[in-house]
Amino acid sequence: MSTLLLILPPTPPGPHTSFGYLVSPDGHQIERQGNAAPALLPTPGRAGETVAVVPVQALSWQRVTLPQNLPLGNTPRLRAVLEGLLEDRLLDDPAQLHFALQPGARAGEAAWVAVCDRAWLQQHLQLLEAAGRPVARVVPEFAPLADSTTYCALGTPDAAWLLTTNFGAGQGVALLPLAAAPALLPPTAADEEPPPVLADPAVAALAEQTLGRTVALATAGERALRAARGTWDLAQLDLASRGRARLMRKSGSLAGALLRAPQWRAARWAVGLLAAVHLVGLNAWAWQERQSLAAKQASVRGVLTQTFPQVKVVVDAPVQMERELAALRQSAGSLGPGDLEPMMAATGQALQAALPGVRPQALEYANNELRLRGIDPADDALATLQERLATAGYRAQADDSALVVRVEDGQ
Repeated sequence: MSTLLLILPPTPPGPHTSFGYLVSPDGHQIERQGNAAPALLPTPGRAGETVAVVPVQALSWQRVTLPQNLPLGNTPRLRAVLEGLLEDRLLDDPAQLHFALQPGARAGEAAWVAVCDRAWLQQHLQLLEAAGRPVARVVPEFAPLADSTTYCALGTPDAAWLLTTNFGAGQGVALLPLAAAPALLPPTAADEEPPPVLADPAVAALAEQTLGRTVALATAGERALRAARGTWDLAQLDLASRGRARLMRKSGSLAGALLRAPQWRAARWAVGLLAAVHLVGLNAWAWQERQSLAAKQASVRGVLTQTFPQVKVVVDAPVQMERELAALRQSAGSLGPGDLEPMMAATGQALQAALPGVRPQALEYANNELRLRGIDPADDALATLQERLATAGYRAQADDSALVVRVEDGQ
């Protein structure tokens, strides 16, 4: 699944706003990247996903303890509770801010809350929607959910910063001038491995000089890809996409990840192997069923040709056997169920039970069918007649003020 990642500018959108973008075929590798106006951005493809990345400078992080029994859906009540919990910590009016809870947050437990300017985020999302690039997810460039502390040097040589995640018990993401960074790094013994430090290529040399250690390069595109693989989605509460469109985008995103992402390779092999085993098993079962059916058909044909040697060509064994039996009875002078006498006897007994005293006005017999005119039974009487005649191997029905009796199929 192709993924289009858009890095939101830190300033409000305007007539000349452009977005940094990158296209990834599998969420791990960068196929191409650049900078373009909203209308000129590439598309992720029909089954692709568009992900907006919020830069670290646009977010603040707050640690709160959620009340017990608090519903954590995108409801006005949740927003009101978050506003009440954060009102004394925020410099801006809470009504002008957007809140997003960390993934897997639970009522009654501590959780991180991402906070950003509500109008800024909403305007960027609306601009992309109008340009035909609807965003499926909104993710933070850095989030305080990693298992270990992260250090990353960002910015330009004239304005360089050191970012840390999980620095301290209540500090989710901290961004401080690079010049003050040595005081943030924990001391390490001579035999200990120092914590890894990532750096943007623009400030890598400055970071090594300031920190006195080797850094690993991490471009903005690589950081965006790492953020997109996380579980965060800032599009919550009133900024959550509504309706079937978001569901379809999320479904397409999940399907694409299952089809292409490297971490799902083992699962794809397992599913493919299971499907192959089922396919082989179904074919083997179908082959056995065909063999069994062919054996039964051969047995029926054998019974026909052994019983009636004069039959040389078998087309429909049951029909041919019935025809030969009828001819045999006729030549022997015996009566079959389709002859008039057995049919009248069975019909007379059924009439006596269902319609005592009723006599037909006329009888017609032709082609193994007996028609008794002048008998038009009610529904309950007809049901009784049909039940009685069925036990004798006949089928009865009312037809134009007459009772029609025929031999049951297969008799």
